[in-house]
Amino acid sequence: MNLSHHIKILYQKSPVFIQNFIISVYGLYWKKRRLGGVFSEKVNEFNLRNTFTKEQWKEYQVKELRKILLHAYNTVPYYHKLYSEYGFKSADFENFEIEDLKKLPYLEKEELRKYGSTSLLSSKRKIGSFLSSSGSTGTPVKIYFSKDVHQTWNAAYEVRVRNWAGITYKVPRGMIGGRRILPEANAKPPYYRYNYAEKQTYFSAYHLSLDTVSNYLEGMVKNKVEYMVGYAMSNYLLADFIEKKGLQAPKLKAVLTSSEKLTSKMRETMERVYRCKVFDGYSGVEACGLISENNEGEFLFSPDTGVMEVVDEDGIEVLNGDTGEVIATGLLNFDQPLIRYRIGDRVKLANNQKTVSDISMLKIEEIEGRKEDIITTLDGRKMVRFHSLFLDLPELIVAQLIQDYLDHFTINLVVERGFLKEKIESEIKKRLCSQVGEVSVVFNYLKDIPRNKNGKFRSVISKVKS
Repeated sequence: MNLSHHIKILYQKSPVFIQNFIISVYGLYWKKRRLGGVFSEKVNEFNLRNTFTKEQWKEYQVKELRKILLHAYNTVPYYHKLYSEYGFKSADFENFEIEDLKKLPYLEKEELRKYGSTSLLSSKRKIGSFLSSSGSTGTPVKIYFSKDVHQTWNAAYEVRVRNWAGITYKVPRGMIGGRRILPEANAKPPYYRYNYAEKQTYFSAYHLSLDTVSNYLEGMVKNKVEYMVGYAMSNYLLADFIEKKGLQAPKLKAVLTSSEKLTSKMRETMERVYRCKVFDGYSGVEACGLISENNEGEFLFSPDTGVMEVVDEDGIEVLNGDTGEVIATGLLNFDQPLIRYRIGDRVKLANNQKTVSDISMLKIEEIEGRKEDIITTLDGRKMVRFHSLFLDLPELIVAQLIQDYLDHFTINLVVERGFLKEKIESEIKKRLCSQVGEVSVVFNYLKDIPRNKNGKFRSVISKVKS
């Protein structure tokens, strides 16, 4: 039993003020890890590149791409073996062009899941730790972050997300994300906790309902929240409940959404309720590409975070105005390089690439992104995101959650040999019930999850009318 497990048990058994203290200590650690070190230096660098011309961006990307490909070939066992089999030598990457990327094979999500903590790591990696993805297209993957990479990625977010929305990391924020700050489905209010280190109010994504929304609003007012951030659907549900309840929300500076597809209805509702602009974005814990919305409403891809190919089903790059699959090559993480990674999402390129803002970055018309259903519980709570059900489960390849009725779920699983059926089924059901309340669960084992025409599948499906 490790220290983090002891802290988790202590947190769950503590009163709210002790939980706030624990979260604040944790928040102080993460603040130093994300916003210390090279963060300020990298913020300056990202700001300077905001004015790059297309020619400057091309030169920059080529230089950085060669650098990470050489590093990957020479220090990452997975790539050295794979690229050698394809006939590449170290010298080939010294004069590599962006157009040459199509000569390299894809990195599949399943390969990242299998080798991410072993042969996909650089032998020259810096000290770091693993973070898990949200697992929106199956089971989560683990991404290795050193402090420098973490700080660089947060600098990109500061400049191209917060700053573009007119705020900084110093502004008090409200957050709705995947952390289970209230471990039980039947938890009592307050449905938020406070991180003093970052002036962050963390709201539960799993207790939202018409009956609880007043308490969420109380937390926003009490802690002087000036902008909201986090899951698009959860933020929308909060705003929608506030409006349906006839309550008055504070005027915010911005709402920053991510992780799910933001519809025009969701945007309009949040902008009406909070009397501010909503800024949508797309990234992911993989940190191999950032798409963010500026004040002109333009979705722009940050070329200094990665190289983004948008391809059709034959792997050929699509034209402006067309939709395709995102193939991402990260330029920031040399400890666990992701090269031609099939991240599992699709975007539509803008037909007219000229920007009102005069920023010379690739313009995206639409982020198809991740689309999941809303789960409704017996007591009326509404929620999305169930990746925590499947974290750290050996031999689990991919999973899908289906709500058949309010109190009945089917979970489709694709597993490897050696899967400990009874133990893992018990753990998944316990996690699900702690999130939605007591329900019955049927487990269904498949060779693969049925997919849509675009090769994706919905990891959460509800047959219950929301």
